[in-house]
Amino acid sequence: MARADARTDLVVATGTAIVSVGLLSGLPSLDALDRLDGSGSSVAVAAGTPPVGSAAWVDLLISLLVASALLLLAHRAPRTTALGAGIIAAAAASTPSGAYSLVLLPVAVAVVLVGSREPLTRSWPAIVGTAVLVVAGTAVNDAVLSGGMRSQPTELLAAAVGAGVLQAVGAVGLPLLVALLIRSRRDVRAARTAEASAVDREQDARVEAAIGRERAAMARELHDIAAHHLSGIALMSAAIDRQIDTDPSRAHEGVRQVREQSTAVLEDLRRLVGLLREDGPAERAVETIAGIVDLVERSRVRMPVELEVLASGDRPLADGVGPLAQLAAYRAVQESLANAVLHAPGAPCTVTVDDRAAEQLVVRVANGAPTLPGSGGAAAGGNGLRGMRERADLVGARLQAGPQDGGGWLVELTLGREAPLTPATEVRP
Repeated sequence: MARADARTDLVVATGTAIVSVGLLSGLPSLDALDRLDGSGSSVAVAAGTPPVGSAAWVDLLISLLVASALLLLAHRAPRTTALGAGIIAAAAASTPSGAYSLVLLPVAVAVVLVGSREPLTRSWPAIVGTAVLVVAGTAVNDAVLSGGMRSQPTELLAAAVGAGVLQAVGAVGLPLLVALLIRSRRDVRAARTAEASAVDREQDARVEAAIGRERAAMARELHDIAAHHLSGIALMSAAIDRQIDTDPSRAHEGVRQVREQSTAVLEDLRRLVGLLREDGPAERAVETIAGIVDLVERSRVRMPVELEVLASGDRPLADGVGPLAQLAAYRAVQESLANAVLHAPGAPCTVTVDDRAAEQLVVRVANGAPTLPGSGGAAAGGNGLRGMRERADLVGARLQAGPQDGGGWLVELTLGREAPLTPATEVRP
């Protein structure tokens, strides 16, 4: 940015010097044409533009070149540059000349540079100081040039100050308005760019949040699948270890069940990984409340479990319950059965699906106290319950989980229907 400003200042300073010197060199000829009399002879006027090469002309040339060279420092000290150009303009007023206004060209350029690069709240002292210097220099030059034409000092001073104010408006006020316009347009572009960048960052944050939610959902699925199947494998392996010498036939049956459970967990994991593949659609069995029947049947090889379905006979099971809510119920039952196997082996378990109410469906999983010594404890270290609660919150369901009187554990999930049933279809218990 600093190098770009330095290159800009070099171009601006060079252009200002060329234009100023060109005008200073051409104005004497134009002034001479304006002052020709009828006979073709030139009439000398003290207030005219000094001839090229004269002492006054050289003084103006030096002032213009020094003020233009001062613009090279605008990228480092813009306020100092404006004040410096004003000081040079005020100093040039000591040489009376009708071309004095040319010295104000570098001043106007310096005001544009400081106004476009620094806020007005910081640069206003320098701008006001520059305007005062312009007023003073113009007043002095005008007073010297017109001193021999007026006899009243008060009128002379008033006219000189008035001319200085007009010059300050043209050399400082108007360039400042141009600079403020340039700065406002640049600020608008910067604000639009920042807004677009903020929108892009917000979109990226949303994508990252969505990815995080998907990763959490996949982690829950993997946990549910692994906990459901591997807990049964661990329990059956312990039983096989005790039966392999005393009851070989039962041990062989247990090995077969372990093989079936291992195959089932591999298939479930393969289906889950298939959902993540991008080279084609993956097939997956739909897990619904109706699938709880098969889930309970498969769980009976590991634990004594009973299923109770309370439903109306004139409508399908879980009618009006959305697919996400049914998946949450299925996973809740699966996780509860896995927890019962781990923490209450041998305890009876009951799964109840109550689909009689018109507004809601209730799924309960209750297991008794553990019957084997050394078992029991909190359910699944809290990870399974956390996953069930997250799913329940996702679908707007209500989950209650906790110990029962006399030991055991109860998990109850209440699901609302997307379209509540009419009272005519409701079956009273």
